[in-house]
Amino acid sequence: MEENDPSRLAAAVFAGERRALARAITLIESSRPDHRDRADALLEMLLPETGRSIRLGVSGSPGVGKSTFIESFGRHVIEAGHRVAVLAVDPSSKRSGGSILGDKTRMEALARDGAAFIRPSPAGSTLGGVARRTREAMLACEAAGFDVVLVETVGVGQSETAVADMVDMFLLLLLPAGGDELQGIKRGIVELADLVLVNKADGELEAQARRTAADYEAAMHLLRPSVPGWTARVQTCSALTGEGIAEAWKAVGAFRRALGGGLEKRRTRQAKAWMWNEIAEGALAAVRRDDALRELAGKLEREVEAGRAAPAAAARRLLARFLAGS
Repeated sequence: MEENDPSRLAAAVFAGERRALARAITLIESSRPDHRDRADALLEMLLPETGRSIRLGVSGSPGVGKSTFIESFGRHVIEAGHRVAVLAVDPSSKRSGGSILGDKTRMEALARDGAAFIRPSPAGSTLGGVARRTREAMLACEAAGFDVVLVETVGVGQSETAVADMVDMFLLLLLPAGGDELQGIKRGIVELADLVLVNKADGELEAQARRTAADYEAAMHLLRPSVPGWTARVQTCSALTGEGIAEAWKAVGAFRRALGGGLEKRRTRQAKAWMWNEIAEGALAAVRRDDALRELAGKLEREVEAGRAAPAAAARRLLARFLAGS
């Protein structure tokens, strides 16, 4: 039996077979053209059983404790009767292209739970802190019956905001810090946050965490809310002790109630943006596969480097050649 046969694989995913779900995501993430055709067929079969989960994005700077938080949060959500899928996007090795960290090894207790599924994926060359196929992997998890999907990004940076465009709610984790923290975090990612959690609020850092939370709470009122009627909450938590984890889950429920009928509109907008992103990515991939276009691109790059051509003009020349051959 062909294990990547779309119809057989879809049936196994619907049955909740974890190995089938892992194979489905591997197929979805493959860059082979023949695999892409099968992945598209698979996704078309899975699509009717998707869209019923709570989609949460989790981001934060390296060292903030994202994996520890997700493990503690995930176990709490499972205890509340849900099934949790974690799509953990790791930094990529420039040599092998694979994941460097492997978040599954950092969520051992959650990984052993039958109601959880953890999938680490390398970020590759995709900007935005997520892998290019994270959206499609999320759909596969939903089709397999996971009703809470967590997407963990690589970390906070200038372009680490794409996750907010694929989830219902965006959680930002921060470390207890002094007054410089407000300036140290990119304003853009703070503006996208629906819930800010100051982690490691335990022991000697507890008082400092509460001061940091108070500073951010005052600052959040100055930002335009991403959802009408919802001002991003700022709370403290300790992924290590579990303090504040239940309150974080309650905040998720409160946000979804505030979102109301806006959830469908948000997902529709995200789906359209996703389509155009795929068009851009697909066009770029086509250029790189074409020998003549690749040769022209190299020539244009040299002209741009030498100052003989403006980047925008060079891009238009390449695009015109691409369109002429399509």
